[in-house]
Amino acid sequence: MHPAPRVPRPAIVAVTTALLALAVGCAPQPERKAADAPSGSAGGTCAPGELATRTAGKLTVATDEPAYEPWFKDDKPAGGEGYESAVAYAVAGRLGYDRSAVVWQSVPFNKAFAPGEKTFDFDINQVSISDERKKAVDFSSGYYDVRQAVLALKGGKAAGATTVAQLRGLKLGAQVGTTSLDYITDVVKPERQPAVYAKNDQAKSALKNGQVDAIVVDLPTAFYITAAEVTDARIVGQFENQGGAPEQFGLVLDKGSALTSCVTDAVDALRENGTLTKIEKRWLSDAVDVPVLK
Repeated sequence: MHPAPRVPRPAIVAVTTALLALAVGCAPQPERKAADAPSGSAGGTCAPGELATRTAGKLTVATDEPAYEPWFKDDKPAGGEGYESAVAYAVAGRLGYDRSAVVWQSVPFNKAFAPGEKTFDFDINQVSISDERKKAVDFSSGYYDVRQAVLALKGGKAAGATTVAQLRGLKLGAQVGTTSLDYITDVVKPERQPAVYAKNDQAKSALKNGQVDAIVVDLPTAFYITAAEVTDARIVGQFENQGGAPEQFGLVLDKGSALTSCVTDAVDALRENGTLTKIEKRWLSDAVDVPVLK
């Protein structure tokens, strides 16, 4: 019986390597989520300009249409004027994107924080951070501390109210899906069903036409409405914050977005270095003289 032919060592190594490669190729591989690393992006990094954005090299920012003052000037989100437009570009700058790399997109208010995949990198549209909304979307840290205010026509039934109790028997209105509406139902607890509108424009029209006694909006919007849109209206008062922490507007991101921590870091940096305060002083009115409804 002849001894088995001896296979040269290099051949053994080559065969073993080939078998290992085949085994690895056949083994189940970890599933890669498209949202984790979109085309052309370096997923998982906050390096300036290298975020895992929807479009490589671009930052897609969404807001509602129309875009109201004082948050946006002349209904032009891309103009850089108005509080939220200025904040959006400041955040973009911290993330490494100049103005030419920012792409604006129109998304209805309620759709921005509804369940489902988003078409934007972040949305900025006076969306208050809440635990309920966090079930469907991510939020950055707060970029604005907000109070809700009551707006009524001068000489109207609600014009002289100084307490929440005095509002309970009145017809109140607000935009659907807003914290403003929540304050009516949860804080005022009115005796009459509140009027609910798809847009703030409709609520303002109802106030002018006498269909409601008062509407609830955020305080900066109330200042603008009384100064430029419904000049025979006045701010009756503002509500106290409910709970320990103030109500805050946050940037809205897709649930589980790889950008959430980066955007939050950018907002925090802008708050710490005074940029948010400077933007607020330029575009938003001071609330010191508005009485608090208790």
